[in-house]
Amino acid sequence: MEEATIRDEELLIRMRNNNEEALAILYRRYWEILFRKAYALLKDEPACEDIIQEIFVRIWNNRHSLVITASLAAYLSASVRYEVIRKIKTGKVHADVFAALAHQYQQVSSQDQMEEKELLHHINSIVNQLSTKCKQVYKLSREEQLSHKEIAALLQISPKTVENHLTKALRELRYSLGYTLLIIFLHIF
Repeated sequence: MEEATIRDEELLIRMRNNNEEALAILYRRYWEILFRKAYALLKDEPACEDIIQEIFVRIWNNRHSLVITASLAAYLSASVRYEVIRKIKTGKVHADVFAALAHQYQQVSSQDQMEEKELLHHINSIVNQLSTKCKQVYKLSREEQLSHKEIAALLQISPKTVENHLTKALRELRYSLGYTLLIIFLHIF
């Protein structure tokens, strides 16, 4: 079967079965697109190459537990954005990147907007399936930015109960979205 005709989903299944060639095909398929996204923000070739390599290493290392509910392209795009943010936060890139990053986010393409909207819709559907109290605690924590102590006082429950509800909510999100997307979501929102 010709490489270009193999669907991403099939390649992910093959990877779960320890097929290294499937990873190589995905790498060849997405490397240039992901590099361009990273380079548009960082303007640093070695850092961008490192980011792409780290993403694919993480995918390979987590291949047995990786759950991608959105398209692979959306997942990879979000992973690049997360890694760029991480590089900036850890100070591993130049300060002038902040201006480029702000400019880039002002000019987000309609495809990126659709991917983000799809991701948010999926996150909301997962949150809406949580128990009433768990959903309430999660929303107060993530949407209202309240501390565990503030949530406990507001809902008249213990801080430990708040922590337990958040742990359960995040476990559900991690299971449904995959670990990387959860980290991206938590850093963005």
